[in-house]
Amino acid sequence: MIYDVRQVTTYHYDSAVTDAHHALRLTPIDRPGQRVHAAALDVTPAPVERREGRDFFGNRVTWIKLEQQHDVLSVRVAARIVVEPPQQPGETPAWEEVREAAVRCTDFSPEAPAHFLFASRVVSLDPEIREYAAASFPEGRPVLEGAVDLMGRIKADFVYEVGATTATTTPPMSFALRRGVCQDFSHVMISGLRSLGLPAAYVSGYLRTARPGDEVKLEGADAMHAWVLVWCGDEAGWIGLDPTNDMPAGTDHLVLAIGRDYADVAPIDGVIVAAGGQRLEVAVQVTPVG
Repeated sequence: MIYDVRQVTTYHYDSAVTDAHHALRLTPIDRPGQRVHAAALDVTPAPVERREGRDFFGNRVTWIKLEQQHDVLSVRVAARIVVEPPQQPGETPAWEEVREAAVRCTDFSPEAPAHFLFASRVVSLDPEIREYAAASFPEGRPVLEGAVDLMGRIKADFVYEVGATTATTTPPMSFALRRGVCQDFSHVMISGLRSLGLPAAYVSGYLRTARPGDEVKLEGADAMHAWVLVWCGDEAGWIGLDPTNDMPAGTDHLVLAIGRDYADVAPIDGVIVAAGGQRLEVAVQVTPVG
C-alpha cells in the first residue's frame, strides 16, 4: 500500500518568541515493512541553524535554531510511504518463557528487549495496572494471545475522549480515569506488560485516514497516532498492537518513531524564550495512492 502523508503542526504563541531551539521527530525512515520514497520537512520561520541525525533508537531527528522573532511556528511534513503487510506470526511461547528470555538477553542494540523492560520517564510500573494486566496472562498462556486479550480489554474498558488528558498525563492517572487518547491507551498497556516482565515499546505514527467500506474512521485518524510493540521472543520478534482500536498494527499504520514512551518520540521538543502561553494545532492527512 502506498500513502501520501501530509502533516501541518502550528504553534500560536501569546507573545513573540525571541529565541528557540527544537528537536523535531517528524521525518519517517525506512523500517522493516515500510519504505519511504520521499520525505520533506519545512519550517517557518526559516531556522538559522539546522542539522539532521538519528537518536539512539534510530529515529530521524532534525535539530533547529530560530533567532527571528515570531509568534507562530509552522512545521510542514510531506512524505510518500510504502507499507507492506506484516508477516502473520505463528504460535508464540508462553509469556513466562518470554519474560525469562528477556531477562537473560545480553543484546543491547537499539531494538533489544532489555531497553523496554523497565520504568521509563513517562511509564511507571504501577501495581494497580499490573493487577489489571495480569488477568490476561494466566499460567502458560502464549504471550501474543495474552497481549491481544489485554489490548481488547483496554479498548472495552476505556473511553476515547479528546481533552480528558494531556501530553503529561501519567499512566496511573489515565488508568484511574478510564479515559484518554491513543497515548494514554498505549502507556497503560506498556505499563501493564512491563510490570509483568514483558518488553513493550511505544510507537508514534499515523493511521490511514479512511478505509474502504468504512463509514466510521478509526480512533486516532486525522491526527498523530500511537500504539504498542510487544516483544514475543527471538523467533516472533516485535509485534504491533493498537489498543485504541483493538487491532493488530498492519497496513493502516505508518511508523514515525519508536521509543520507550512518548518522551522518547515527542514530535516537537525543545526550549523557547517567551512569555505567556501557547496553542497547538495539528492537521494530518494519510491518503492511499496505490
